[in-house]
Amino acid sequence: MKKKLIVLVAFLFVITIYFVFYHKDKTLKFVPENTDVLVLIDVKKYTRQYISKLAMHPSQWLGKKSKNKNVISIQKSGVKIPDFLPVFHVRNTKFSEWYSVVEIEDEQKFLNYLKQQKFTKKGKNIFQKDQLFLTIDGEKCIIGTSDLAFKDISNSIVSKKENYPVTSFINGSLGSISFISGSRTRNFSIELNADDIEIKDELYGNDFNKLISKLYSKKGFLETELDSKNLRNLTSFFSKTVADSSQITHFKATADLEEMSDTIITYGYDDNFNEIEKKSFQKIIQPHYAIAIQSSDPQKTEQVFQHKKWINAQNQFTAIPFQPNIIERNKTGFTIRSTRKVIQHSSKQNENYIFVRNNALLSSSFKSLTATEKKMILGLDYIFYGNKAEYYYVKLQFKKEDLPLILRW
Repeated sequence: MKKKLIVLVAFLFVITIYFVFYHKDKTLKFVPENTDVLVLIDVKKYTRQYISKLAMHPSQWLGKKSKNKNVISIQKSGVKIPDFLPVFHVRNTKFSEWYSVVEIEDEQKFLNYLKQQKFTKKGKNIFQKDQLFLTIDGEKCIIGTSDLAFKDISNSIVSKKENYPVTSFINGSLGSISFISGSRTRNFSIELNADDIEIKDELYGNDFNKLISKLYSKKGFLETELDSKNLRNLTSFFSKTVADSSQITHFKATADLEEMSDTIITYGYDDNFNEIEKKSFQKIIQPHYAIAIQSSDPQKTEQVFQHKKWINAQNQFTAIPFQPNIIERNKTGFTIRSTRKVIQHSSKQNENYIFVRNNALLSSSFKSLTATEKKMILGLDYIFYGNKAEYYYVKLQFKKEDLPLILRW
């Protein structure tokens, strides 16, 4: 009898583990049809990875004790956390606008949660906290970095003929980023490692470690080298015509940062109403850079720059807000250099990459961020983007610590 009971308990335990950590609803009910970029997070895989790392770090078992026992957790907020959490971008909206939709199981609990999190009511069923907006739409909650597309998203979800299958976008990874264009979808996997986050093409593998090591040893803030295709992809976020119309075939940039004292001159009057000059000083972060642009038709490239009023009478390139700089023309294109401090180009790698190293001088720019956001950014070591043929790779490398990334935040 005892053996049967043990077998039954073990069976029930295995079934419970399966349904809690492995069984998943693989239907995306709340992703609108006009989505062009979709990010998916496998919540149950994330939970398994979190528990696995937590088991190996006993110092974190007690967790952080809350000063207020009445604080409502997201698990008890009245919303249903889906097995695959979608974050999407809607076609023809700003690049900064991202949205997600979740089900509401208990509206009153959810309203209490919003009140505790200090969301303010902006309009009918619309709430805002800092740059985060949300609306209660029946049994759904639409969340976004803007509220401009809430109505369109709601209408699109209601009128959608069929739901997206998860398997079209993610295949075993912790997360994925998918670019959707009509019937074509390009998927990239997201992996959360001990000290880094990798985003890479699912169809092909490549090793950029040697290039990253070489760039990291240069100690500079920015190193980038891009061909016309990569430059077109990058500038498409800002202008759809610049890369094509300017005939640029190759772009290379090197930059570093320096803290400098800036003099501010103001004028006032003394007791006798004589004008007096007042000087004050402030610390500013000034980049020093060298940019090389190659073009298949330098004359046409310059005409495009002139048309856009990017070159002023002082022969400065005004599209770069950090001045003064000077443009030097050559047979193949242009070189743009900052003039306060001369910086030399690094050697050409004949690769497509962007390498940005975190710099302590940037910390003064993080004043508007939350404590968690500051911790994440300050913990970042570098960001790398690489492309070879049809293979794309992005790596967010964080500074090495005792705890893995999943337990740091």
